[in-house]
Amino acid sequence: MTSHDRTLFAGVDIGGTTTQVVLCAEDLTVLDRAGTATPAADGGPAMVGKALGVLAPLLERTPGRLAGVGAGAAGVVDSAAGRILVASDSFTGWAGFAVADAVEAALGVPAYLDNDVNAFLYGEVYGGAVRGESDVLGITLGTGVGGALWMDGALFAGPHGAAGEIGHIPGFGDLPCTCGGRGHLETLASGRSLCARYAERTGRRLTAREIAEAAGHGDGDALAVYRAAAGGIARAIVMTAGVVDVTTVVVGGGVSGAWPLLEPLVREALAAEPPVSGHPVRLVRAALGTDAIPVGAAARARRELSTGALVRAGCSTSTTGVEPAGAASRQ
Repeated sequence: MTSHDRTLFAGVDIGGTTTQVVLCAEDLTVLDRAGTATPAADGGPAMVGKALGVLAPLLERTPGRLAGVGAGAAGVVDSAAGRILVASDSFTGWAGFAVADAVEAALGVPAYLDNDVNAFLYGEVYGGAVRGESDVLGITLGTGVGGALWMDGALFAGPHGAAGEIGHIPGFGDLPCTCGGRGHLETLASGRSLCARYAERTGRRLTAREIAEAAGHGDGDALAVYRAAAGGIARAIVMTAGVVDVTTVVVGGGVSGAWPLLEPLVREALAAEPPVSGHPVRLVRAALGTDAIPVGAAARARRELSTGALVRAGCSTSTTGVEPAGAASRQ
C-alpha cells in the first residue's frame, strides 16, 4: 500500500475560544495538526465552516483517503443525531445545530459528534495515559468541570448522555454554580471558580496558574483554595467509585497544569476517605494535552466505521449552508 492509498481520520475540537484539528493515520498517529480562533458569536455554520477551512490544507498536503471525521464540542450533545442540544451563552446559534450533517455535506464522508469530555476520554484510552484500560473515569478541569465514563471497554454515556458528569452533581457546599444549581463540584474545582474563591479570600484577582504559583511560594490562601478543590475532586471520585466501582481516573484540562500541587492534595484526601471497595485509586494526568479531544473524536469515527454502528445515512444530501472546505481524499 502506498501513502496515497492509506486511510485517514480527522478529529476536530470546537471550543469556545479555539478550534483544533488533527489528521490521523488509521492507527491514530497524528500526521498533521492546525488550530484557529472559534467564531463562537457567528453561529453554527460559521464555526463548522472555519473548522473545515483549517482541515482543507491538511488534506491537501497529506496523501491518503479520508474515511471519516469526528468532532468534539462543549455542551450537551445528541451523539446519535450528531446535533448540539444545549450550549453555554459563549456560543451564538450553536444549540440545535446539526454538526455531523454539516460536516458530511461538506466532505461526503461519515461524521460523528461527541461531547468534548467524552472525546477527551476516547483519546486518552486509545492513545494516552490510560491506553487499553477497560474502566476509567475521565475528569477535565478547565473553565468548567467535566466528567465521562469508560466502562467494559466502551464509552458509557447513559440514556440521556449525562453519565459521568461529576461537575454538576450537588454535595460540595452551597455556592451558586454557572448552570443555575448550587453546591456543584464546579464551584470549587474549575479554573473560573479557583479564581473566584481566591478573590473572595484576598480581594485579589489572579489566574488559576498564578494562584498555583502563589501556593508554591507559601501563600496560605492559595493553598487553601487548591486544597478545597482537591478535596472536592477526591470526594467526586469516591462517589463515582461507590456507584460504578471504577478506580482508574485520568485528569486533564488547563487546571491539571498545576499537577505537582494538585495531585498530592487529591491523594491525601483519597487516603482519608478511600473507595468502599478498598481498592486504591489509580490517579494519572492526561498525556495528550490539546490533542486529546480531536484525537479522541477521530478515534470515535474509526471505532464506529470499524464496527458498522451508527453509520449515518444520506451524508451527501444534507443541507446545512456550510460550504465544502476541501476534497475528501488526495490521489
